[in-house]
Amino acid sequence: MVEGLKEALQYITGLKAKSMEPKLVEIEGRTYCTDNDLTRYHRFPMASDIEVNTLTALVDYIKGKPEELRESSIIHVVSPTKVLLYSGLIDERNRETLIDARAIVNEFSFDSYYDQERFLIELQANFVETDDLITIMQVAGNIKSGTTANYSDDGVSQKTTIKTGVELADVIVPNPVKLRPYRTFAEIEQPESSYVFRIKDAERGPAFKLVEADGGLWKNAVMKKIKEYLEFELSEELEKHKITVIA
Repeated sequence: MVEGLKEALQYITGLKAKSMEPKLVEIEGRTYCTDNDLTRYHRFPMASDIEVNTLTALVDYIKGKPEELRESSIIHVVSPTKVLLYSGLIDERNRETLIDARAIVNEFSFDSYYDQERFLIELQANFVETDDLITIMQVAGNIKSGTTANYSDDGVSQKTTIKTGVELADVIVPNPVKLRPYRTFAEIEQPESSYVFRIKDAERGPAFKLVEADGGLWKNAVMKKIKEYLEFELSEELEKHKITVIA
């Protein structure tokens, strides 16, 4: 009885193993593998994309490895921090991604308050030095704790008290301000945008924040600049290899 049960279990196990073995099926001249789903075998093997962090690397790849390009490639400027190099249409109208370029940018948390020390550090680390940036740093660095509780605020401009040496003086906080945060590829001029600079008193002293005031219009301008940069750097290659740049 036990021996018969053992043979039955072995037989069932064998059936399960056979059912899980992949089988090849040909449908209208195309070969598919029936493992779990019908998966077609591509006649063109797809390459793994190369991940880079600069536009220079993308340009160097196209200039240095033209033999790896397929006909009618596309450079797609997806965003201010992402550019993809696609091949032209291949088997089953798919596209092969050859290069994935993503800019490394420091993320400043807009619309969030920072304490005095952290705010000054973030400004120096994440923004190009401009006259407005220097002004904000001077104001933020010299505000005396406890003086912003009763300052005037009409919703746009603010007046607060800063300490210069041993004297206290009321100053108008500049608004809006023009700043250039690092937020795209290093090869591109960092875009200038308008920001609202706000101050408040917190438990541990004055707190500061910057609020974006341009509705994100800078993104379209930067993507256009990336497109222009690539068209300039690859002027010969674009025509020779039939590469289209879109943004």
